[in-house]
Amino acid sequence: MTHQLLDITGKICLITGGTSGLGKAISVGLAQAGACVIAASSDPDKVRAMQIELAAMGPGHQAVALNVTVPADVDRIMQQVRQHFGRIDAVVNAAGIHRKQPSLDVTMEDFEQIIRINLTGAFVVNQAAARVMKDQPPDAQGCRGCLVNIASVSSFMSLTEVIAYACSKSGVMGLISGLANEWAPLGIRVNGIAPGFFPTNLNRKILEGTPRGEWIKKHTPMARFGDGRELLGAAIYLISDAASFTTGETIVVDGGFLTKGA
Repeated sequence: MTHQLLDITGKICLITGGTSGLGKAISVGLAQAGACVIAASSDPDKVRAMQIELAAMGPGHQAVALNVTVPADVDRIMQQVRQHFGRIDAVVNAAGIHRKQPSLDVTMEDFEQIIRINLTGAFVVNQAAARVMKDQPPDAQGCRGCLVNIASVSSFMSLTEVIAYACSKSGVMGLISGLANEWAPLGIRVNGIAPGFFPTNLNRKILEGTPRGEWIKKHTPMARFGDGRELLGAAIYLISDAASFTTGETIVVDGGFLTKGA
């Protein structure tokens, strides 16, 4: 019975930021788990490469161009997915950017760009998805769709020289709790995943072979960085029927980093 609850075969899943980094790891993993994946990105080259990779995994998957900071673009993709597949079961919002910079040097443009993509973009995606999901037929538990937002350990604690990123991811936590509360009556579940330290193209230069990276590993009880595939279990759970009574929660996947004190 338990394994049936975790079965996501055939679920229609849109992943923003789904062609690179942690978003790509989730896209590939969900496709391997049997979901029908639509991986979205604002980078046309990554969209084309991802389309080839997904096609090799089987029919039905798609890669699409999407800019999360443009509401009309997000609405267009949501309607396109709904019209093509008949519904949207889950949206994983993994689109985001990261920049390490002393706070005294952060310009207004730097700060606003990160907030616009990581936080405002997350709201735009959640809102557009909910507008589609609220009109879908519910399942046996009354769920019409689920939203999974990628937060961060910086949603919970202070990290130096990433102030805009930390503010954006703290805001994502506010979205998760606020939207979960407001949209539960609509049959929409809203949850999050807070990764610890996973080397990607966004952060690899500040993590691998650096004093900061070595300190992070020493502060992590499991004494290593994460692999993007290690987020898949949390993603599958939150998308699956096993999470039918789970909303407003954020699962931390950090090798124990937050549990270790000073």
